[in-house]
Amino acid sequence: MKILLVEDNEVISKGLSYSLKKEGFEINMAKTKNEARIAIEKERYDLIILDVALPDGTGFDLYEEKISLLSIPTIFLTAKDEEDDIVYGLNIGAEDYMTKPFSTKELLARINRIIYKNKKRTTVNVKDIEFDLDKMEVYRNKEKIELTSLELKILHLLFLNVDKVVRRNSILDKIWEWTGNDVDDHTVTVYLKRIREKVGDDLITTIKGIGYRIDSDEQ
Repeated sequence: MKILLVEDNEVISKGLSYSLKKEGFEINMAKTKNEARIAIEKERYDLIILDVALPDGTGFDLYEEKISLLSIPTIFLTAKDEEDDIVYGLNIGAEDYMTKPFSTKELLARINRIIYKNKKRTTVNVKDIEFDLDKMEVYRNKEKIELTSLELKILHLLFLNVDKVVRRNSILDKIWEWTGNDVDDHTVTVYLKRIREKVGDDLITTIKGIGYRIDSDEQ
């Protein structure tokens, strides 16, 4: 498992890197937002441990601008313990949030929880829809739903972020990445309409002015 550790405190980064390597993880390190961005563009990571306060920006900004588009599980690290910061980090899609100082054993336990959760979720079921994440196939009551390649990718992005809002701008950026075509805000509306016609109107919730969300049945 490859982890990117984004932390500008050298003592913390070296200590965490040593401990995580002992557990068998492959670790790359970055000290700034820009270094992290370059690292993410060069390699694929299974998990990112991300400090909120970086010399050239915030971890929140990096997550929203880059990481969320790639759906990489992320644990935020911060010295702040204000409730608003914790809520904000989780609301934008982070898997977890730890405040400094913290126990390395607790961090390892949370990493292992994320690994276990992601291994279990090869299929995601919501209402009468089943998305097989490995096969990239969608079923309603065991009958396959035919989607275009782009519709499937958009729905996949939403299913990867169940119970989290996927912003319209994030979807626009992904459509541009997948197709290389110029797109505008209306493009998202059109594709979501087509997807809803095939999977049902009650699966995807519109969060007005922000984006879209699929809610799990557990809520």
